[in-house]
Amino acid sequence: MTSKPVDHRSPDTPSPRNPVAPKINTVTSGDVTAALQAGFSDFMTRPFMSGFFGLFYAVFGILFVWSLVWLEMIWMTIPAVVGFPLVAPFAAAGLYEMSRRLQDGTQFGWSEILTVMANQRKREMGWMAFVTLFVFWVWMYQVRLWLAIILQDASFSDVDGFLNTLFFTSEGWTFLLIGTGVGAVLSAALFSVTVVAMPMLLDRDTDFVTAMITSVRVVQENPVVMLSWAAIISVTMVLSLLPAFLGLIITLPVLGHTTWHLYQKAVSPEET
Repeated sequence: MTSKPVDHRSPDTPSPRNPVAPKINTVTSGDVTAALQAGFSDFMTRPFMSGFFGLFYAVFGILFVWSLVWLEMIWMTIPAVVGFPLVAPFAAAGLYEMSRRLQDGTQFGWSEILTVMANQRKREMGWMAFVTLFVFWVWMYQVRLWLAIILQDASFSDVDGFLNTLFFTSEGWTFLLIGTGVGAVLSAALFSVTVVAMPMLLDRDTDFVTAMITSVRVVQENPVVMLSWAAIISVTMVLSLLPAFLGLIITLPVLGHTTWHLYQKAVSPEET
């Protein structure tokens, strides 16, 4: 008689996950338009709750930049303002959950949404936050590096002096050119690994590496449409920052809700 192999795992130990690569769909410009409409509809359905996440993000940005001025790190204010939107995907976790519940017709309040957000620290979302913040740190560090190399003789005693150096000297234009190029590369890389990874981690029991790979695959298989979506995000975020970050109160929620709906169009549902 052949004996059965003994399973030494306790009943409470979960079986190892064997992640299956999700199916990637073709995304059209019409899908982006439909996702934007659905995102705006989600915002209008619960405007105060959605706006709270935008307000929180805007206030944090204001305090972040103000602290740099207070610490007399004038040269860091502009790169901080430009790079701050890099962490927006992580800040939109609550908005993804709201869109999911609105789509399912599930009733919810503050406690349900905040509980889901708090529980993400026990899942893979924390690793994605690390990736996002690491890219932001790289952005800030490379700005400091190029400042030291290109503008080493410049003195920034105030914001006006810094702006005059940037926009009215040859060294300033060189710095802006290089900084813009490096920033574009970092932004494109972060967009590629997060565009659907964040909502996917909230929606599925998967690991952050699979989520990032899936996100990159979505961009690779739909390059024109996804780059157009990236351009929409970039322009919208820049315009939102101009009125002292206050535009983010509306635009961040709309973009966050839209991202959820675009993720559902780009990635097929899990097979059961």
